Amino acid sequence: MDFIKLRENLLNNSAGRLLLSFAAFIYGLGVKATLLAYKKGWRKQKAVNSRVVCIGNITAGGTGKTTAVLLCASKLSRAGIRTAVVSRGYKRSQKKNEVVVLFDKDLLNWKESGDEPYMMSQLLAEDKVPVVVSSDRYAAASEAVKQFRSQVVLLDDGMQHHRLKRDANIVLVDAVNPFGGEALLPLGTLREPVTALKRASLVVITHSDLVSQREREDIKDSVRLINDEIEIIEAVHKPDYYFDVTSKTKVPLKDLKGPAVAFSAIGDHSSFEQTLRNLGLDLKQTWRFPDHSTYTIEQMETFASSRGPLPLITTFKDYVKFPEGWQDIIKDKLYILAINMEILNGEERKLEEVLYPGLKKWK
Repeated sequence: MDFIKLRENLLNNSAGRLLLSFAAFIYGLGVKATLLAYKKGWRKQKAVNSRVVCIGNITAGGTGKTTAVLLCASKLSRAGIRTAVVSRGYKRSQKKNEVVVLFDKDLLNWKESGDEPYMMSQLLAEDKVPVVVSSDRYAAASEAVKQFRSQVVLLDDGMQHHRLKRDANIVLVDAVNPFGGEALLPLGTLREPVTALKRASLVVITHSDLVSQREREDIKDSVRLINDEIEIIEAVHKPDYYFDVTSKTKVPLKDLKGPAVAFSAIGDHSSFEQTLRNLGLDLKQTWRFPDHSTYTIEQMETFASSRGPLPLITTFKDYVKFPEGWQDIIKDKLYILAINMEILNGEERKLEEVLYPGLKKWK
């Protein structure tokens, strides 16, 4: 039984909730101890010679962080700002604190860096943005500044990382589940108390089109009770292009039409599949798996044998959970639907000011 299922089972009975509450209390003590250590100077922050902007969240789960990192990195690079992304590199084969630099498309494979940083490096290749990976984010940022003279370092998912000193925190709040059940892990999905929003320079309400205007206003009111001076903007996620995993190229949405098959292990399968249909695909078969599932080689073999000559479509969230060796099974016609973040209400400038204050020309 995986952690998600175990947690759901425990939440369904009083004894289980009591156990989760106790675990959340212990977890909260650890969070407070870490923050206190940095506040008192018992643990030291370290700075690099670059502007450091963290893009993170206070909840576990999908707030759209990856799309936000890609948007910010692309905007900075196209404005002429030397930019690098620093990522921890979850489940990579290299030692956690070893620094791995992704800049050349064919330099490394995904196992050495972790799936997500590798994918980001592919998507940012056209913008010439390096992705530097290490559990030691200070070492990674230092390498970015040394090797690429980065003017801005984007700290991917670093809200709960404190050693690397940053100039700004962009915090993403999912409109559908903004405050993690108002309980810390594992009782709720909060990584730290909502008071962490006091450290935010900007709050981005993601998936804002999935809730009503009244609900969005309620979220803003809740945020301002904690930080009454914070800027708050809204964002949505929209399909942008297909990423051909084999050729590592972007394919325009209009170029892929007709029969296809798809698979996903996400929270809302029907929305993903309907999006594909709206884009002109005739889905002959779909596979649905529970949210947060990881894939097996056997499942990859099923996809490959069942699809015939048809294109196979999935999501970025699914791609990063492929098993080792999948490339030997699915060798072509594998596409990822790229979903990009779009800032609403003409408020991109607020994001740009946090990324690089005072820059007058943005492309």
